[in-house]
Amino acid sequence: MASQVSKWGDSLAVRLPAEVVEALGLKEGDEVEVHAAGERQIEIDPTQRREEAIQRLRKLRRPFPPGFKFNRLEANER
Repeated sequence: MASQVSKWGDSLAVRLPAEVVEALGLKEGDEVEVHAAGERQIEIDPTQRREEAIQRLRKLRRPFPPGFKFNRLEANER
Protein backbone atom coordinates (compact mmCIF):
# COMPACT_ATOMS: atom_id res chain seq x y z
CA MET A 1 0.00 0.00 0.00
CA ALA A 2 1.54 3.30 -1.02
CA SER A 3 0.91 6.48 0.99
CA GLN A 4 1.84 10.02 0.11
CA VAL A 5 4.05 12.15 2.35
CA SER A 6 2.45 15.57 2.94
CA LYS A 7 3.53 18.80 4.60
CA TRP A 8 1.95 19.41 8.02
CA GLY A 9 3.18 22.67 9.52
CA ASP A 10 6.97 22.40 9.76
CA SER A 11 6.78 18.60 9.72
CA LEU A 12 5.91 15.85 7.28
CA ALA A 13 2.97 13.48 7.71
CA VAL A 14 1.80 10.17 6.26
CA ARG A 15 -1.82 9.06 6.35
CA LEU A 16 -2.36 5.53 7.50
CA PRO A 17 -4.55 3.42 5.21
CA ALA A 18 -7.77 2.14 6.78
CA GLU A 19 -6.48 -1.45 6.60
CA VAL A 20 -3.44 -0.53 8.73
CA VAL A 21 -5.58 1.39 11.23
CA GLU A 22 -7.93 -1.57 11.56
CA ALA A 23 -5.12 -4.14 11.83
CA LEU A 24 -3.44 -2.15 14.62
CA GLY A 25 -6.74 -1.32 16.32
CA LEU A 26 -5.99 2.42 16.23
CA LYS A 27 -8.40 5.27 16.86
CA GLU A 28 -8.09 9.04 16.86
CA GLY A 29 -5.93 10.26 19.72
CA ASP A 30 -3.92 7.04 20.07
CA GLU A 31 -0.16 7.37 20.31
CA VAL A 32 2.13 5.32 18.10
CA GLU A 33 5.88 4.86 17.97
CA VAL A 34 7.46 5.13 14.54
CA HIS A 35 10.86 3.56 13.85
CA ALA A 36 13.07 3.26 10.80
CA ALA A 37 12.91 -0.43 9.86
CA GLY A 38 15.36 -0.44 6.99
CA GLU A 39 16.07 1.58 3.92
CA ARG A 40 12.89 3.55 3.07
CA GLN A 41 10.76 1.50 5.47
CA ILE A 42 9.09 2.41 8.75
CA GLU A 43 7.59 0.35 11.53
CA ILE A 44 4.57 1.56 13.51
CA ASP A 45 3.87 0.26 17.01
CA PRO A 46 0.86 1.32 19.08
CA THR A 47 2.07 2.45 22.49
CA GLN A 48 0.56 1.22 25.69
CA ARG A 49 1.32 4.39 27.67
CA ARG A 50 -2.32 5.02 28.60
CA GLU A 51 -2.84 1.49 29.86
CA GLU A 52 0.52 1.51 31.66
CA ALA A 53 -0.36 4.81 33.36
CA ILE A 54 -3.72 3.42 34.50
CA GLN A 55 -1.97 0.33 35.93
CA ARG A 56 0.50 2.55 37.84
CA LEU A 57 -2.39 4.58 39.26
CA ARG A 58 -4.19 1.40 40.33
CA LYS A 59 -1.05 0.24 42.16
CA LEU A 60 -1.37 3.34 44.36
CA ARG A 61 -4.56 1.73 45.67
CA ARG A 62 -6.37 5.05 45.76
CA PRO A 63 -9.81 5.32 44.17
CA PHE A 64 -10.41 7.60 41.23
CA PRO A 65 -12.71 10.54 42.03
CA PRO A 66 -16.35 10.14 40.95
CA GLY A 67 -16.77 10.87 37.24
CA PHE A 68 -13.00 10.68 36.59
CA LYS A 69 -12.18 10.27 32.89
CA PHE A 70 -8.65 9.39 31.84
CA ASN A 71 -9.37 9.91 28.14
CA ARG A 72 -8.76 13.53 27.08
CA LEU A 73 -11.54 13.43 24.47
CA GLU A 74 -14.09 12.03 26.92
CA ALA A 75 -13.07 14.50 29.64
CA ASN A 76 -13.66 17.45 27.31
CA GLU A 77 -17.05 16.31 25.99
CA ARG A 78 -19.81 18.79 26.67
